[in-house]
Amino acid sequence: MAGTRQLVEVALNRYPRPIKSAIETNRLVPASETCEKCHWPDKFGGAKLRVIPEYAEDEANTPTQTVMMMMVGGGGIRGIHGAHFGPGVQIRYAATDSTKQTIPWVEYKDSRKNEVRTFKSDEGKQDTAKLVQYDMECVDCHNRAAHTFQLPERAVNQAMALGRIPVSLPFIKKKAIEVLKAEYGSSEEAATKIPDRIRSFYRESYPAVFQSRSLDINTAAAGILGLYEQNVFPDLKVTWGTYRNNLGHTDFPGCFRCHDEAHTTSDQKTITQDCSACHEMVAASEASPEILKTLGIQQRLISMEKK
Repeated sequence: MAGTRQLVEVALNRYPRPIKSAIETNRLVPASETCEKCHWPDKFGGAKLRVIPEYAEDEANTPTQTVMMMMVGGGGIRGIHGAHFGPGVQIRYAATDSTKQTIPWVEYKDSRKNEVRTFKSDEGKQDTAKLVQYDMECVDCHNRAAHTFQLPERAVNQAMALGRIPVSLPFIKKKAIEVLKAEYGSSEEAATKIPDRIRSFYRESYPAVFQSRSLDINTAAAGILGLYEQNVFPDLKVTWGTYRNNLGHTDFPGCFRCHDEAHTTSDQKTITQDCSACHEMVAASEASPEILKTLGIQQRLISMEKK
């Protein structure tokens, strides 16, 4: 039935631009009937190592890495999954907008401890009776489980780490962000202007590099254009940040929609914002984290950048 509706909207050219997500239109099939057939929430996930590459917008594109242990938990162990979906735990919330970015009311229940807590933000203390309440699901955090739309900085960092944009080109990080954030009237215009602007930059600012490293420059131009084409669709009015990712809290509020210490109970308890409840920071934006040397993966990451 949903496919029929979509076919009619496309045929008559009356579908919304940008297209609203299934979560926003309340057409999403419950996770218990889809994702959880394989990814059940009480599965033990333990702790997961995460390495986040970053590059400065200087001439050398100075690399740093952030390393953290994500406390996934599950299966009765606290961590992220255990705290939200552990045995006996049920969480309900109310949102003021269809994208569920503003959450003024949260109810936490733990049947094993016979515990019920209701947290409200200042907005929630006024009137939440008219708001629709939802049972918390996996997709409330993992809302971009398939096609993740990135912001320019994160997209470029990842592409550089994977060697799709040569790190050794001077100022390539800064220039990539600049051309990606520029406005283009169409995908066709972007396909022409993005590579041209990258090549023009090196032709004018680094003529020696332009002469000797044309292949790397073309590789960078193609990689940057690819990032644009994966994330921006002018004809659909989709640009950087149109589709928010609720996983984490770096690019969008995500976790901080509730974990902001502004949601309080009647006895002034808050939803924790303790960083260690979800992850342990092993290295923060370090040039050569010692932990990666200990684990023997530092050189592997460097070799990926050089490919």
